[in-house]
Amino acid sequence: MEHFPTPEDHPDREVLTWAGFGHAIRDLARMVAASHWQPDVTVAVARGGLVPAGALAYALETKAMGTLNVEFYTGVGATLEEPQVLPPALDVNELMGKRVLVVDDVADSGKTLLLVLQLLAEQGADVRSAVLYTKPTSIVVPDYTWQNTSAWIMFPWSSLPPVTGAASTDA
Repeated sequence: MEHFPTPEDHPDREVLTWAGFGHAIRDLARMVAASHWQPDVTVAVARGGLVPAGALAYALETKAMGTLNVEFYTGVGATLEEPQVLPPALDVNELMGKRVLVVDDVADSGKTLLLVLQLLAEQGADVRSAVLYTKPTSIVVPDYTWQNTSAWIMFPWSSLPPVTGAASTDA
């Protein structure tokens, strides 16, 4: 039977458990609140930022949410030359003058985060960024980071293989 990875399973990796994720989001929310900046809108960088963005929006009582679909990673350690925005597109014209919190799971190279931040800032949004992890290789220093790491990260929402077919042995 499959089970979610634990830090003991992978001592060479950063393993975020579901319980750890809950604590991480509360910590990030406290960082945002302590900065005395309240977002009007939370924008998730899909796919990795979807779960953290939803949880952070709840923690900050931000009801308006958007999603920007960006493809950069094509596999483990494999990327496109540059990140690409994918459809469906977020109507960025609606963000002028709004305080927008962009949320992703990790700032690895920082290229995806930089693309999104520039796109929204060009539309007149007051943009800040929040990530669970920042790597030393990132060209962007997020406004809010839960932890810094250089290790490969295993997130609870993406550490198990995809479920295929009608029958499953998952519990």
